[in-house]
Amino acid sequence: MPAICNCFSLLASICSSENYASEGLEPSEMDSKKVVHSGGCHCRRVRWKVEAPASVVVWKCDCSNCFMRGNAHFIVPAEKFELLGDSKEFLTTYTFGTHTAKHTFCKICGITSFYIPRSNQDGVAVTFMCVDPGTLTHVEIKNFDGKNWESSYIESNIASCSKVQNEEIV
Repeated sequence: MPAICNCFSLLASICSSENYASEGLEPSEMDSKKVVHSGGCHCRRVRWKVEAPASVVVWKCDCSNCFMRGNAHFIVPAEKFELLGDSKEFLTTYTFGTHTAKHTFCKICGITSFYIPRSNQDGVAVTFMCVDPGTLTHVEIKNFDGKNWESSYIESNIASCSKVQNEEIV
């Protein structure tokens, strides 16, 4: 388990304030700038694009499914996410428990590059490690206590992540 934590810590430090300096902007100025991120699965049969900030809040969940997959994702409104080409034919879905979350993954390589989370049925959870390099400038990792889902849902305000906000696109 410490290796996973070290990996997230290392990535967070790489995607930190040093990237803001190269743009001549402070972190608070970058936070509201939206960009179009591209990404997908390992075999590249599932491809998508998503409009989101260059600086994202990533949720690291410890529910039984996310913990086993090492899942860490940021959430966007569903209308900001677009599946590309024939990607849909390569997707399959797994559900468990309440069957509310729709855990989509590639039928070929098995990678979950995005899914519909239980916490945000009006949004899409994008696996941040599946975003193509070059558009994420900062990653803030927050823990979501999926083992105590109901209380974490209320305390974290995660539901607000899938609400459309008026922000500038760059």
